[in-house]
Amino acid sequence: MDNEKIGQLIYQLRKEKGLTQKQLADEMLLSDRTISKWERGSGCPDISLLPQLSTLLEVPIEYLLVGEITLNEMVGGNMKKSLYYVCPNCTNIGLATGNFTISCCGRKLEPLEAKKATDTEKLSIVEIDNEWSISSEHPMTKAHYISFVAFATGEQIQLIKLFPEWSLNVRLPKKKHGQILWYDTNDGLFYQYIR
Repeated sequence: MDNEKIGQLIYQLRKEKGLTQKQLADEMLLSDRTISKWERGSGCPDISLLPQLSTLLEVPIEYLLVGEITLNEMVGGNMKKSLYYVCPNCTNIGLATGNFTISCCGRKLEPLEAKKATDTEKLSIVEIDNEWSISSEHPMTKAHYISFVAFATGEQIQLIKLFPEWSLNVRLPKKKHGQILWYDTNDGLFYQYIR
């Protein structure tokens, strides 16, 4: 650990929050000399103080330990290139238009890598009354089901949450071409194109 880098980051974040050393110290039940010591790089926070410091400065603990905040690269905003996350414990769904650090149930989640569906894996997509009717013969059991279906175009995503033991039968307004994505709890994220 680089005490000087950590101290600089604490100083920068404290200033951004508009806090004095004394105010930060009072929140943490410490002396302002302790905060000053950290910011000068003469010491660093005890590991037991990191969760509280992280909360007060609104920054993940990992950044405090490294002493810097890594900025993400600016992305063009094409929604078809969005990243999908699913928590393996609670099945919460996350969606990001760029690189994010996402965690759930105490674990960092990695973005899912979408696989192009084979002819046997593809969902059935039929146009009915100016809508896309999307269905599948998937068994949708508690142990193995499709968790969500999403339709992504360049500028928007429509995501529909699905549940075990419900049939997969979704209707979406017909729009220009795009990408249908779905998450199979056993086999991962798939996609196919709609034209």
